[in-house]
Amino acid sequence: MWHQQEIHLPELARGFHLITDEVVHALPCLSECSVGMLHLQLMHTSASLTLNENTDPDVRHDLDTFMRRLVPDGLDYFRHTLEGPDDMPAHVVASFLGTQLTLAVRDGRIALGTWQGIWLGEHRDQGGSRRILTTLNGCEALDL
Repeated sequence: MWHQQEIHLPELARGFHLITDEVVHALPCLSECSVGMLHLQLMHTSASLTLNENTDPDVRHDLDTFMRRLVPDGLDYFRHTLEGPDDMPAHVVASFLGTQLTLAVRDGRIALGTWQGIWLGEHRDQGGSRRILTTLNGCEALDL
């Protein structure tokens, strides 16, 4: 089985957002896949995807605080400044964390650890809506 579609997320505030449920709800075909791989590609350069803590929102807060201190807005040596003081820092953080995830699918579900969730990192004050291209490849059952 191959399945590809885009997920559209509304504009989110700057910070990290747990989006696991949005991804799962957008892909009902996951339930048909016994074993496979789900690839998520964020179609933007100033936001990121990462896998991390799915329960305590303080983890998302703390990572956002760390990244803002690591790459603060308005650094005077950035040349790419036409889109605002938060744009180039957003590109840097997106490059650090990445814009793609490849996740195993097992028994009709994304195979996540107990405390793992999919995060969207929004690194702009007004980043706008975001699109994720999803590609699912798998099969209904293994012939062993």
